[in-house]
Parts: sequence; C-alpha cells; structure tokens
Amino acid sequence: MKKNSIVFLQAVIALIGILAIAMLIWFPTVEGRAANLDVVSIYADPFILYAYVVSIAFFIGLYKTFQLLGFVGRNEIYSPKAVKTLKGIRYCAMFLIGSIVIAGVFIKIAHDKRDDPAGFLAMCILATFMLTAISVIAARLEKTLQKNAG
Repeated sequence: MKKNSIVFLQAVIALIGILAIAMLIWFPTVEGRAANLDVVSIYADPFILYAYVVSIAFFIGLYKTFQLLGFVGRNEIYSPKAVKTLKGIRYCAMFLIGSIVIAGVFIKIAHDKRDDPAGFLAMCILATFMLTAISVIAARLEKTLQKNAG
C-alpha cells in the first residue's frame, strides 16, 4: 500500500476515536431518560456507566487497528507482532459482541412498557453483525499471516 493511503486510513481511525469520545460525552446529556438530570446523575446512570466500560474495548480495537496499519506501512505485516495485533482486534470484537447482546437482552427484558425498544434492538443487531464480520475477517487474516509468516 502507498504511504499516503496508510496515513489517510490512520487519520480516519483517529477521527473515529475523537468522534466516539465526543459522542460518549455529549449523547448522555440529550438522551431521553437522562435529559432532565443534573450532570452527576447523568454520568452515574448504570447503563451509561456500562457503555463507558464497554467502550474501552472499542478504543483498544481502534488502537490495534491503527497499530496494524503501521505494520502494513513498514512492510511488517507478516511479523508475529502483526498476528498478535489481529488477535487483539478479534478479541475486542468478540467482547463487544457479547456486551452488546447483554445490553440488548437487558433492554428487552427491563424496558418500561410505555417505551418501544425496537430502535435500540435494531442497532444492537446491526452492530453485532458488523462486529461478527470484523471478527471473522480478523481471524481469517490472522490465519493467513501465520501460515505465510512461518
């Protein structure tokens, strides 16, 4: 890959991380059930805290992807470090899949009967499918790199 392409993709990854942090800070203040709460109460909400804890795996996955692009840029894609990085991406994706499924099941069971959780559950399903694809791609690429590396 060209160096410019690698730098562009790394910039996109960094931008995604910055936007995700901004959304994590801003969204709870305008979200439905927390819109009328004070700042301390908003960020003490168990569901919001759960999202923050789970987002750590998302940011680790972004960092690992940034790192993998660095290996590609330095032509070290067949190195053991690159294989380990792909394994980390796969584990982050699998952790996020489990966490999203748990959140979806919780919302389905414990939602207020006046609320309609269909939108949230649809986002959970979409995110689960996307993360499953990422996990499968990372696993296949990991096996290919292991086979070609040694």
